This record gives sequence, structure tokens and C-alpha cells, in this order.
Amino acid sequence: MRCYVFPGQGTQKKGMGRNLFGRFPDLPRRADRVLGYPIEELCLENPERRLSETVYAQPAIYVVNALHWSAAQEDLPPADFFAGHSLGEYSALFAAGAFDFETGLTLVQRRAELMGQVSGGAMAAVIGVSEQIVEETLKQHDATGVVIANYNAPEQFVLSGSHEELARIKSVFEKVEGVRGFVPVRVSGPFHAPAMAPAAARFRTLLASVDLGELRTPVISNVTGRPFGPDAQEVRALLAEQIAKPVRWTDCIKYLRDAGVSAFTELGESKVLTSLIDRITTQEPAPDLRRDLIERIKREILQPEIGDEALGFDEDASFRQLGLNSIIYVRLARRAGTVLGVPIKPDVIFQHRSCAALADYLLTRDDVTGAAAPEARPAPLREYQDERVTALLRDCANGTLGVDRTIEAIRALA
Repeated sequence: MRCYVFPGQGTQKKGMGRNLFGRFPDLPRRADRVLGYPIEELCLENPERRLSETVYAQPAIYVVNALHWSAAQEDLPPADFFAGHSLGEYSALFAAGAFDFETGLTLVQRRAELMGQVSGGAMAAVIGVSEQIVEETLKQHDATGVVIANYNAPEQFVLSGSHEELARIKSVFEKVEGVRGFVPVRVSGPFHAPAMAPAAARFRTLLASVDLGELRTPVISNVTGRPFGPDAQEVRALLAEQIAKPVRWTDCIKYLRDAGVSAFTELGESKVLTSLIDRITTQEPAPDLRRDLIERIKREILQPEIGDEALGFDEDASFRQLGLNSIIYVRLARRAGTVLGVPIKPDVIFQHRSCAALADYLLTRDDVTGAAAPEARPAPLREYQDERVTALLRDCANGTLGVDRTIEAIRALA
């Protein structure tokens, strides 16, 4: 069985949906009427950097996810389940028939407005340690205003709380054995935390007047980690609760695996969820990718600038020990951009200061992860081990899917 998953906030970026707006022009026209501004311009040009604002980011992601769903309906076989991470849950419900495109977009727009009105907080990802260690660390250091907002993978959690508390606890977590990163998340408030309760209450009032249709395909709830039931009132309640309760993504994926899902396909502008699913289904993080990236930083970025000293440099040691000046940081950033194929600012090199910290930062960026270790696994082997491809080939072999459609679907996955 297969499941299509939809990403949420934090995946927005300039140029999103570029290849799909022209292919499905009706959707953006309908979106413009709901939103009152040109969604294609927002996504492709990002005027005044509005995509960094919750009130613009959430509708943009919903629309682009809908474009990817339109493409999937033409290019890919039907799904047995849908799931979405946080905001992505609305895309999953739209795909399953809970509401039409405009109704979903109206809900998302109002949700974004309510969530955007809650200020004074932020979110940050803790990478590398278990839930127990995260909870114990928060308790030991009396971080009562910080909660786990996202259970993203067995060793990746997102914390939500005030700017002050997150800033204080950051230095604490960075000293905890096993922590590989404490990384701010690109959102404007303390989402999925008790601070969002007022927004959840106002959203519940709006949901009461919305008609919800019967789901044609099961959708997994972020709140429960189980499928939404047939009761529309229950669906409304869970959507309201989701704003102030944690996203239990790990539970969602474990349920789907236990239900027989072997192929997960991410529909959207990133592969963040794909990476998380890999970590959940293997029950361990992916240390080899991190190790390869650290070695590439030493060999391909540091060594050309400072010589062979880079190869023996401690991965956790500060770059300050190398006596680098500002010109070297600029050159390192340029070289990093060339090596990884994405822009890297000099202050990123300076702020993270060590090979390990820089690698952990880069691995949180979906535009870098794919380029981090291009030689880590040969392409033919990767395709053979991809369960989504295996499922498509199986469907082709038993006659469920034609050869041409199978080839198109595999190309879409690539």
C-alpha cells in the first residue's frame, strides 16, 4: 500500500510551484479570488519577502501542495492513505474529499491569520537525542515554558516556547551528549503549544460553520496519530486542537507502517518529510550522511583554503583556532556554495564555527541535503532500494499499471 504525504510551514521558498502554475492555471485563478492577491506572484517572486510571514506562507504552501496533488492525480497511481505535517494536514483532507479547494484555502487563510496574531514565541529543532533526554533536560533546567511541539522522528523534536526561554535552553542542549544541533525553525510563533490556545478557540468557532464531506481515503490525524473518524464534528475538533497540540508525526508514520504502507511519496516543494520517514521506519538517524558531509567540509571547503591542516582538524573544534580572518570566511562561503550548489553566507560559516556544527546546520536545509553526499550511494542502487519504485514496478508486473504510466511515475519520483 502507498501513502501520499504533504509538507507544512517551513518548506516555503521563492520559486515554489514554478513548473506547475502553467500546467494547472485554474487553481491559481481560484486561489486569487479567495485570497485577494496573486498567489503565483507571491510564490515565484516573493515580494517584500512575504513568504517569511505566516499569513502568506500557509496559503502559499496549501496552494502549491494542491498543484502537486493535481499533478499526482495525472502521473501517479491512487493512494491508500494521506497524511500531512501540521499545515499539510489540510492538503491531505482536501485530497481525500473533506472539502473543496476554496473551502480548504479559506480555512488555511483564517488559520494563518489567527496563528500569526500570537506573538512572543518561536520554535527550534533538537537533533540527535531521544524524547526521554529532551524531556529530562527541560525538566532539569526548569524550562517550564518550553514544550515539545513536533515529534518528527525518534531523534528529532521541535520545541516551542518564548524567545527568551529558547535562547536560554539552547546553550544547555548544545552541551548535552549526543545533541547534533539546536536549530531555529522558520515560523513566526510558538505553534502547537499552549500559547496557541486562544487561536485554537477562535478557529473552533469558524470550523463549526464549515460542511465537511466523507473522506474517500483515510487521512491520519496529527493529534492522535490515527485516522480521522467518520464523524465530521470529530474532524472539526481535531483540526482546532491541532493548533495548540503537538504534531505526532512519528506516531502517524508508525501507524501507517503497521497498516501495511510500504511506499511513501511526498507531494510538495521539499523532501523534508521523506527524510523524516526514512528515520522513523529505520528507527535510527542517518549518521553516515552527516559523517560524509563533515569530511567534505574538511576536504573540499577547508583544505583548499588552509592546507592539509584541515584534514586532521577536530570536527568539534572552533574555526577560531585556525586564526581565520574575515576574508577567509568570505572565501569559505563561496567555496561552500560551489561545492554544495546552493548559496551560503559568510556569517553562516562564522556563526557555526566548527565542521560538525556547520554540517548539522546544513543537514536541516532541504536545499542542501540532496547535495550533501552525492557519492554516498550510487543512483542505480538507490533506485532499487526505493520502496516507492518497487511498488510501482510490482503494479506494472501484475498489470495494475501500464508501462508508460509506470515510467512517468518513476520519473516523477526522481
